[in-house]
Amino acid sequence: MEAEIAVKIKSEVEKYRNDIIKFLKEIIAIPSYDSQIGDVVQRVNEEMLMLGFDEVFTDKMGNSVGRIGNGPIKVLFDSHIDTVGIADKTQWKWDPFQGKEENGIFYGLGACDEKGSTPPMIYALKIMKNLKLLDKYTCYYFGNMEEECDGIAPHSLVETEKIVPDYVIIGEPTCMRIYRGQRGRIEMKVVTKGRTCHASAPERGENAVYKMAGIISDIEQMGESFKNDPFLGKGSITVSKIECKTPSLNAVPDECTIYIDRRLTIGESQKSAIKEIEALPSMKGAVVEELFFDTPSYTGFKFPVNKYYPPWVLKPGHSLVKASVKAYKAVYSSEPVVDKWVFSTNGTYWMGKANIPAIGFGPGNEIHAHTVLDQVPLEEVVKATEFYAAIPLFL
Repeated sequence: MEAEIAVKIKSEVEKYRNDIIKFLKEIIAIPSYDSQIGDVVQRVNEEMLMLGFDEVFTDKMGNSVGRIGNGPIKVLFDSHIDTVGIADKTQWKWDPFQGKEENGIFYGLGACDEKGSTPPMIYALKIMKNLKLLDKYTCYYFGNMEEECDGIAPHSLVETEKIVPDYVIIGEPTCMRIYRGQRGRIEMKVVTKGRTCHASAPERGENAVYKMAGIISDIEQMGESFKNDPFLGKGSITVSKIECKTPSLNAVPDECTIYIDRRLTIGESQKSAIKEIEALPSMKGAVVEELFFDTPSYTGFKFPVNKYYPPWVLKPGHSLVKASVKAYKAVYSSEPVVDKWVFSTNGTYWMGKANIPAIGFGPGNEIHAHTVLDQVPLEEVVKATEFYAAIPLFL
């Protein structure tokens, strides 16, 4: 029976091949950086309505939500449809939105991270409906904003829209592998205070930048003592930004701030990460703070959260991991690689905070994310549809 269904799924996917690729190129052509996803949400919603989804709407935050089926088992397909910015446009050798197709690869902003998973997810749900495979399932597509604050969109979906899935499939790029975990992170800042004076006589004041120099040096040496999980690996830390306040360029700065990205492995937490910074010998008089996110979305909706993103791992024997492996074997007739992400995803909420089982599977390689070589193999985009359509059947 499973082999027969897999053949039917593959046949249906092939029918929609050109539509899937066309849809991908169309959504890449719509700018959606800085969380301004309104236009791409409208286009995604149009596609789902055209395909006969049972329900399509834009949630209060401004994310795209589509539903097919009304069964007791709720499966949600999560794909963020915002992107990072263009950065230095002179470094792009083609238009980042129109992109280019070459040797079966499509290059464009968001192709890898993460618009590449949107068409296969949406068409997979359509194919499940075509093949009448939805008796037990309610399947959601969730096209959301993630780049500025991981996990905020699913957190809002659960708390505000009251949609609570039983299982989640995250479409971040995995090279068509099955991912079952990732490190977490916390964003912090450290502030040093000084006393300003005229730069011609710096000894009269206290330079806040010099106070920060020792802290930065200590932070650079911290990694040696971090925990190392056998699956997720070791935690890490980096200073990602520095700024100071000074009355003028010929005055001594009286305040300096650094921003820290601290990646967390299993066994590390927001409290332990903050305490480690506070314990540095150079921190005398300095203050460390966890960052907070309360920027309104493009709809004006606010969902305040702290910028702590827990690490998470789904055990190899979990039913969702087993179902993913079976689905992979059924549609691809080979053994999958089961691995982890290096970067952070909405899994920090789904599994990290809400304990809702999640796995990752998506076309493209994460090494191309946030680069001017953002790209995705078109064959992977099409083939991912097969996996997405099959996985609920093995739960």
